[in-house]
Amino acid sequence: MIASTPGLMEAVRGRFAHVETCPFEGERIFFESAGGALRLKSVIETSAAYAGYPDNQGRDNPASGALMETIARGKADMRLFFNAPGGQVFVGESGTEVLFRLIRTAALGAAEGGRMLGSTLEHPASVSAMTRWADVTGRELIRVAHDDASGTVKAEAYRKHLTPDLRVVSIVHTSPVTGMTVDVGAIIAEVRAVAPECFIVVDGIQHASHGAVDVGGIGADGYAVSPYKMFSRHGYGVGWASDRLSGCPKEQILGGAAENWELGTRDTGAYATFSDVVAYLEWLGGQVSDAGDRRALLEAAGHAIAEQEAMLMRGALSGVGNLPGLKDMPGVQLIGGDAVEGREGVVSLRIEGMESGALVSHLRAHGIRVHIRKNDHYCGNILGPLGLEDCVRVSLSHYNTEDELRRFLTVMKDVTGG
Repeated sequence: MIASTPGLMEAVRGRFAHVETCPFEGERIFFESAGGALRLKSVIETSAAYAGYPDNQGRDNPASGALMETIARGKADMRLFFNAPGGQVFVGESGTEVLFRLIRTAALGAAEGGRMLGSTLEHPASVSAMTRWADVTGRELIRVAHDDASGTVKAEAYRKHLTPDLRVVSIVHTSPVTGMTVDVGAIIAEVRAVAPECFIVVDGIQHASHGAVDVGGIGADGYAVSPYKMFSRHGYGVGWASDRLSGCPKEQILGGAAENWELGTRDTGAYATFSDVVAYLEWLGGQVSDAGDRRALLEAAGHAIAEQEAMLMRGALSGVGNLPGLKDMPGVQLIGGDAVEGREGVVSLRIEGMESGALVSHLRAHGIRVHIRKNDHYCGNILGPLGLEDCVRVSLSHYNTEDELRRFLTVMKDVTGG
């Protein structure tokens, strides 16, 4: 949809900074979006502007009033992005910190006893929080095993672990290593059928830039995103918490509103740059649809992004023109299988007889930016069971083109002799 609409890909790329050129190395192809997406030019401009404003929130002057309006608009845009009819949206230190707060509040606010449940697919942000607060509250923590072959975890894998005494469940929406999505709605429905009062927290950090988010539709209690992975900048995370979770006791200034999640004065620029992301998605939705309302525009943008990335992933795995895809290149091992359906912009791989670090360096020498993932506290949950010490993650976004993919496959063909 994006690539097939005349002029749209050029318009999309024109809204991002450093699309073709690294400010330190020169010309390059950016296939490292899972580590932090390209930034919108509007985000850079907004960040600079708000960093320079001297006035503070809550004062009796026009400048302060403007800041308060920015925060109100940012929160409204966050609510629109999450499709959250109720609950609270808030800004935190990072996506990881937001996950910790959501899980901590759920664990301390839930009824005593019972168990907590996660999966082996999850990022250490939620795993660490679940482990910490299961230990503090004296609860058993169960981890549902993911499927190594498909790189995901399905609802039926959760089913045998579901009991009425579940208190907190964490779910990752998309794996940052395999790139495979999880059917969050199906899992939550299974959990609710057995333990309706359980608190359910979703890690949406990897998913948020690849398609629409709908917390109302999936029925979660908490959802966390990292804006630097969704075209904004570092320095803040954004969360949503249901009314039920927001009603639990939490760290806050005494005498403040009971539902408030934010501690201290947050950076107004965080709210403003999130609004920039939402404005971009609205613009993109308007280019690919005739949608009339803002939420429909965001959903149209999500569909267009997913379609563009699926086209790129299909080419990466199965080939483009006379270039073979990764799954047909000799010596290439794909982490989590070769399925396109359910894959969100990421494919991780190894080459037999070649160190992953050497492949990263080789691709960089040919102007292609990718990243090594190691069997450590970040990726050991995926690589350890496979007996692998590392892999190379290739991560694309909707602003990448088929021509860029051709250049990548050409280099990979030469490396593998394919």
